[in-house]
Amino acid sequence: MKKILIIEDDSSIAELERDYLEINDFECEIAARGTTGLEKALAENFDLIIIDIMLPGMDGFEVITELRKKKQTPVIFLSAKNTDIDKIRGLGLGADDYMTKPFSPNELVARVKAHISRYDTLTSKSGDVITIGKLMIDKDAHKVTVDGKEISLTAKEYDLLLFLAENPNHTFSKEVLFDRIWGMDAIGDVSTVTVHIQRVRDKINTENERYIETIWGVGYRFNI
Repeated sequence: MKKILIIEDDSSIAELERDYLEINDFECEIAARGTTGLEKALAENFDLIIIDIMLPGMDGFEVITELRKKKQTPVIFLSAKNTDIDKIRGLGLGADDYMTKPFSPNELVARVKAHISRYDTLTSKSGDVITIGKLMIDKDAHKVTVDGKEISLTAKEYDLLLFLAENPNHTFSKEVLFDRIWGMDAIGDVSTVTVHIQRVRDKINTENERYIETIWGVGYRFNI
């Protein structure tokens, strides 16, 4: 049975979410404060977390910021805050999805199932090999294959792909990627990130898989 954590201070909404999820064979826990929710999320293994933004103690943005330092558990924001700025910020901090209130409980259940299924099906790690869909990164051999065919990458293209794949569902700005991959003292500017992202996409994308997503106004995210 898959386990869901609901971080929501409105008890009626939290109970509604729990009831619909339990009807669909999910096990649920509820935390009414951001601080309590974060403690639970870090201490226990949940298959997905649903987070409100306006929470006592610590808001939802703070919760996911701290969570993403330790775990890549799928996260759905469910909030009354419905502006594009809030959605972009939430996704930029590493959320997998963003729903606004009022919401359809059946749609929430469908999204929960979809994110858990995608996370379970497409991701597997064994030793120093990362396998996501048809993409495989062998860190020992410094080799990348797509659908069994080896892909030729430059050193920076490989480093960029590996960094994103090791930090899935987290959106990184061009500035952060430039700093992490090229270093503070690198010659050039952040526009080189855009160029390298496009080159990597051209080499690893297949007809059915689009691994690296552009989050407009924020940066890039490796989806699983």
